[in-house]
Amino acid sequence: MRATFSCAIVAAAQADPRVVLLTGDHGYALFDDFRRAVPHQFINAGVSEQNMVGVAAGLAKAGFCPIVYGLSAFVPVRVLEQIKLDVCYEQLPVVFIGDGAGVVYSTLGGSHQSLEDIAVLRALPNIDILSPADAWEMHYAMTHALRSKRPAYVRMGKADLGDVHQQPVSAPIGALLELRPQVKDDVAFIATGSLVRTALALSDSVRGASVWSVPSIVPICRVQVESIGRAAKTLVVLEEHSAAAGLGSLIAEITSEMTDIRPRVVRLGADARFSEYCGSYQYLLKEHRIDLESLRVRLAEKGIDCDY
Repeated sequence: MRATFSCAIVAAAQADPRVVLLTGDHGYALFDDFRRAVPHQFINAGVSEQNMVGVAAGLAKAGFCPIVYGLSAFVPVRVLEQIKLDVCYEQLPVVFIGDGAGVVYSTLGGSHQSLEDIAVLRALPNIDILSPADAWEMHYAMTHALRSKRPAYVRMGKADLGDVHQQPVSAPIGALLELRPQVKDDVAFIATGSLVRTALALSDSVRGASVWSVPSIVPICRVQVESIGRAAKTLVVLEEHSAAAGLGSLIAEITSEMTDIRPRVVRLGADARFSEYCGSYQYLLKEHRIDLESLRVRLAEKGIDCDY
């Protein structure tokens, strides 16, 4: 996924000299190819993320196409006010990249873990929120973000968990991508980012369940969400993010307004708390009860049988 991101920004910068990459003193090896190809379009703004967003906003007003990179704990969380006022209020075409989303920076503690980035941005007007699950979805997300005339945030997990697609994603932006068709009308799994692969694994234990990936949280096709809600009695939403105000909350908000039928929405994200301990990525997933085995237990607690 990270290699796909690197290729996308290098190609964009080579094709358009207005494309400028700004980093807050992060991502050195990731940007080796970019600096070799277009060194004059690379700016290391240093450990001054808030100032970096202001610089990016000024570049956008001057006709440039800025890409702002940082760890998701800092971009967008540390720079939320600057994103709100400098970029979203002005509706400037700035692309924000939040790397290491979720708890993948497990050994660095709460300061570097990010389980609230979707939540804080969902409340802002004029910004797209993209959360790719694999390299194919990253290409899809970056293509949209780089072509868009409005702000966009791309949420990237540092762990490369492998592909969930076998070919390029060609759906319109906002579409939910069907990975496993529904056989029975009981359960549909809806997941984003790193937990899409987990949703596929869980669906092996819940017979007849469909699986949907959500690479675009804002915008999202509400009509499609409603259609999935009519086809399944229960929607299980998985995300490496707080269960509060993330994708699960968005799905619940949409389905709550359905007038013909209202499916049950089970939101399986992290609880609203900080990590208690540091450890490996797999350990942190387990601590927050969003690893595969914990999710199976949580499904059983919700009355959803898993045959395993």
